Amino acid sequence: MTGVGGQGTILASDILGEAALLAGYDIKKTDTLGMAQRGGSVISHIRIGDHVYAPLIAEGDVDILIAFEKLEAIRWCAYLRTGGIAIINDLAVPPLSVGLGTSRYPNDKEILAAFKKITGRVYFVNGTDQAHRLGDARTLNTIMMGCISTFLPIDILTWKEAIAHRIPEKIRELNFKAFDKGREVIKHVGIG
Repeated sequence: MTGVGGQGTILASDILGEAALLAGYDIKKTDTLGMAQRGGSVISHIRIGDHVYAPLIAEGDVDILIAFEKLEAIRWCAYLRTGGIAIINDLAVPPLSVGLGTSRYPNDKEILAAFKKITGRVYFVNGTDQAHRLGDARTLNTIMMGCISTFLPIDILTWKEAIAHRIPEKIRELNFKAFDKGREVIKHVGIG
């Protein structure tokens, strides 16, 4: 799972980890925050299985890559295994170097081409737009959890229990709606 600081990537990885634990799986998780307060990279490795011994996932071994931002998706695409699943939020947050003209942000065709070398299972979702439609951009993380939930053997009630454990009560219902929206959105997105 990858994104930039302020997108709720760590909270999303915590929800995913808790849902897996509640479903009876062993999990190991580690987070890396690179200048996250300033929009830097945020990466979470989450391993889920019957017996998990270490959190880090080797390059080429990731089953599902969830990217909250497109440049972060392409930065980490080499970690995805052949035939894996990539769920990419259709959001561009150009780094300072792009603004200064010293580098260029890749376009969607270039991003898709990089992933197509690895897998045909690439889903671009309009998570940020959906979060704004719900009235709170901070629901992006639960929208993305809704998307990934369609690919994992964890039932909906377990997911919602994990969300309830991690989200304050006053915004819980909104986040349940966001989760449901993510499940709906991924079903209507064509594979890239």
